[in-house]
Amino acid sequence: MRKYYDEITRIAGNVVTVIAAGIGYEELAIVTSRTRTSLAQVIRIDADRVSLQVFAGTQGVSTSDRVQFLGHPMQVPFSHELLGRVFDGSGRPRDKRPEVQADPIELGSPPVNPVKRSMPDKMVHTGIPMIDVFNSLVESQKLPIFSVAGEPYNELLARIGLQAQADVIILGGMGLRHDDYLKFRNTFEEGGVLGRTIMFIHTAADPVVESLLVPDMCLAVGEKFALEGKSVLVLLTDMTAFSDALKEIAIIMERIPSNRGYPGDLYTQLARRYEKAVDFDGAGSMTLLACTTMPGDDVTHPVPDNTGYITEGSSI
Repeated sequence: MRKYYDEITRIAGNVVTVIAAGIGYEELAIVTSRTRTSLAQVIRIDADRVSLQVFAGTQGVSTSDRVQFLGHPMQVPFSHELLGRVFDGSGRPRDKRPEVQADPIELGSPPVNPVKRSMPDKMVHTGIPMIDVFNSLVESQKLPIFSVAGEPYNELLARIGLQAQADVIILGGMGLRHDDYLKFRNTFEEGGVLGRTIMFIHTAADPVVESLLVPDMCLAVGEKFALEGKSVLVLLTDMTAFSDALKEIAIIMERIPSNRGYPGDLYTQLARRYEKAVDFDGAGSMTLLACTTMPGDDVTHPVPDNTGYITEGSSI
């Protein structure tokens, strides 16, 4: 177990900076204060100055608190017991049931080598004529749903999850209103697909930084199921909320802003997630369908613009 560090030199937003040595990028840490214990992750290393984003926020954290590094990045337990469960943005159960006891898997693994990929040629039937006939969803595709605030894009995504021919459905919600989360859950439960569904839900009331982990947890779990031969459909909503969380962290870290204040690596951050869609040679597949809202109905906004480019411009 790593030793404690208590030289916190700066607290800004949800980010704390501590003097420490021998720390790895994206390593997890525990920040212990008088009133609570919070999970944090390394997001920047500058010599011996280590910056961490605190998932539960820095309210109540002081410069006299202790930081203990865990020696590994964020992990999520993998087991078939995940099916039918609901978790929050940190992987904690949201459904008031016990935690899943299983071997953990790390998040953020690299995309699959193209040599190991199969050519996409299997249609995913969604039961929605406008998709199946005019813009068919194919296994291992990565497709966005472009929308504007106020449109029923979450209802469309829930219907796709309900009707799509897939062995496992994984829903990742970022910045969801509580009624949208309940609508997803009720739709899947009443439709009889909750037993093959896994939900990682970050609501608008949760700490913003927790939304950054949702896509990685969905894709890490989905990849493991695909390697077991399952056909996996990953539904993500809303990738603009995910990008806004990236933007907030970048501003706190005083990084040089790019277009409309978003970080310069926005394309890379989005591509790291979208490129995880894959059809394994000799195993299963993972198909990715992501909702992206367009602020002001502006398709040239950095998030939909980069999303369309990464996904070859295909959209629903």
